[in-house]
Amino acid sequence: MADELKRTFVFAEDGVDPNIIPKKTLNNGEEMPAVGIGTFGSDRFSNVEIANAVVGAAEYGQRAIDCASVYGNEKEIGQAFKIILEGGVPREELFVTSKVWNDAHARVIESCKQSLADLQLDYIDLFLVHWPFPNFHAKGVAVDSRDPNAKPYIHEDFMKTWAQMEELVDMGLVKSIGTSNMTKPKMELLLRDCKIKPAVTEMELHPHFQQQELFDYYVNEGIQPIGFCPIGSPTRPDRDKTETDTVDIEDPVVKKIAERLGVHPAVVCIKWAVQRGQIPIPFSVYEAEYQSNLRCALPDYMRITDEEMSELATIDKKCRLIKGQVFLWEGTAGWEDLWDEDGTITK
Repeated sequence: MADELKRTFVFAEDGVDPNIIPKKTLNNGEEMPAVGIGTFGSDRFSNVEIANAVVGAAEYGQRAIDCASVYGNEKEIGQAFKIILEGGVPREELFVTSKVWNDAHARVIESCKQSLADLQLDYIDLFLVHWPFPNFHAKGVAVDSRDPNAKPYIHEDFMKTWAQMEELVDMGLVKSIGTSNMTKPKMELLLRDCKIKPAVTEMELHPHFQQQELFDYYVNEGIQPIGFCPIGSPTRPDRDKTETDTVDIEDPVVKKIAERLGVHPAVVCIKWAVQRGQIPIPFSVYEAEYQSNLRCALPDYMRITDEEMSELATIDKKCRLIKGQVFLWEGTAGWEDLWDEDGTITK
């Protein structure tokens, strides 16, 4: 039973006109706003707090909302969408993303219909395969937790999942489909065998983890990168933290640019993402932060110079924060096996 979200929708007097937010045209002609808001609360915020932030961000002008069934809050966010739509925002102005979780790879259509019911929508703008593995973990498990039935990537199985994603488009339940947490060798196989090409791919992107080669590959293939953890996800779950992790907002280059612009270092990370060309989906329940994040989409709101962008390109520390340890299968050497770092799919 979802907790009830009690509030009305009021357009913010100092808000951003959604019509002036730049959009990225996807390879199927659909348009997606250049900055979104994430809804993964990292087990640190309540469902109602997150749904309330979605309404607040929409009042300010945010129209792209990134959801997922596994976040466990789509019913509350559905209440938020009802408030937003009844408050006067046209449905076609919203760009809603959701994702099929790992335990539903064999029943994608059922999962999508459940998300539609929870979100109180007739269609989803973008539907993603959350991970390329069917491996499952319960909410809030420790980093050393393992699914005894976990498997490596099996392309034939993934294509059965993707065929259901394509069927969702044919059914009119979703407008665009895409992937998340993919690797180049896996994507090459998908592009070889798919009928409908992924419109986007979600990937971890922040100044200390730029994935330049993979980023360029997706752009060259006409697949729009969406960047999660855009400021280095300081509120990510404890299970995703390791001693070797670095902190983007403490980087001297990021701090120096922030000082020049008179903003928090986190803002520099969001603006860097926008200027680089990915669509960042920062999460925050705090009004000042989700407002600032949206303003970063505006070309005339601050600007990182070309020289500063070049300097930021040098601070990549190859620091992956979301390593995915809980998805490992028996016999793997470590989390690196999930990411095909030698260019081949780990068996």
